[in-house]
Amino acid sequence: MIVGFVTARREAIVSLTVCGPHHQQDEVRALVDTGFTGELTLPSRLITQLGLPWDHADHGILADGSETDFDVYAATVIWDGIRRLITVGAVEGLPLVGMTLLDGYELKVLVHSGGTVTIRPLGDGEGCV
Repeated sequence: MIVGFVTARREAIVSLTVCGPHHQQDEVRALVDTGFTGELTLPSRLITQLGLPWDHADHGILADGSETDFDVYAATVIWDGIRRLITVGAVEGLPLVGMTLLDGYELKVLVHSGGTVTIRPLGDGEGCV
């Protein structure tokens, strides 16, 4: 299970470890963004610091409706105690955790300043029958 917190601005924040290919790693605080369909975004300075290898270029539509091109890199994260290979979009600003990284998990947010964020794997008997 992953546990985080809600800020005074009502942002759901979780921490995760991002690992580069040569044993570099950094603990990252990321905002959970249910409007983001990817896995994770990181600012370019952190991508460079971790030595993440470039994977491909992509195109996306931002929340304000504007369109942007960005580079995508390969990384490993420690997600719920498990090393997981993911893609990371190079986007400046606060790192974002997206819906693809949350796939197979339940997200629960107690939305008030200081509230808790819990992300837990879906178990047997969950979902449609």
